[in-house]
Amino acid sequence: MIARILSILCFVLFAQAALADGDIDAGRDKSRLCVGCHGVAGISNAPVYPNLAGQKEAYLVSALEAYKSRDRQGGNAAVMWSLAAGLSEADIRNLAAYYASLNPGR
Repeated sequence: MIARILSILCFVLFAQAALADGDIDAGRDKSRLCVGCHGVAGISNAPVYPNLAGQKEAYLVSALEAYKSRDRQGGNAAVMWSLAAGLSEADIRNLAAYYASLNPGR
């Protein structure tokens, strides 16, 4: 019985670690790929590119995963497909954490 409880506890702890937020500092470093279109602080100077600063982290993860799998279409999707293709799962979570941490105001 104790072994079963310990197994469940370990599973829960590892599952939580796997779902942990990304690393903001690592996301800031990786964001160099993004600044050309989305701006240095996640605020784009061009209306065709969306602002990323202050977006919800889960939304950014979902969007990057959809670009990586080419499920997201339209707009500048083809550009994003090639950029997202080179991102690891950790990169995606780190970028999402970084942009979610930024102030969306100008």
